[in-house]
Amino acid sequence: MEEKEITQYALIKRYGVSPGQITRMKRNESVSTHTIEMFCKILSCRVEDIMEYVEE
Repeated sequence: MEEKEITQYALIKRYGVSPGQITRMKRNESVSTHTIEMFCKILSCRVEDIMEYVEE
């Protein structure tokens, strides 16, 4: 988000992202593939740019 200069406020107001989705992403909690796709479209990035798989 910093690289694209998009704030949380802009995600919520301009793009209609719910605050809960942002919170779940920041806390590394489960999110839907729809949410991941939405963030990738908004930020013009790939899935690998915003998340990674870590085996527990």
